[in-house]
Amino acid sequence: MRESDEFRPRHRSVSELPSPPEDGGALLRMEDDGRIRVQLALQPFGIPRRPRRPTAVRLLHGEWLRWQINYRFAGGTRGDQWTYRLDTLNIAHGAAATDLFLGVPDRHVDERALLR
Repeated sequence: MRESDEFRPRHRSVSELPSPPEDGGALLRMEDDGRIRVQLALQPFGIPRRPRRPTAVRLLHGEWLRWQINYRFAGGTRGDQWTYRLDTLNIAHGAAATDLFLGVPDRHVDERALLR
């Protein structure tokens, strides 16, 4: 959801692995054992820098993952204004109930940081 479009929910269901969006997102790869390998792609201009990142998560069929990360972006002509962004990606491997993401995930990665 984005403030610019009045926080309308956005979602996408696909039957094949999608390409990551240009503004960050998930890198997905099907592994030989049937698991999906999920790694979050960072937004290139977001602060803070994260030199240490969590390893990729491998989801079994039927599992789902919630991955959260936040950013601060400098802006304005004087550099004193900034914007905040919180990304929450919910990814399920296989068919899922419509209310699945309202529950507790099988796997959770929290990369939210203190933004000063």
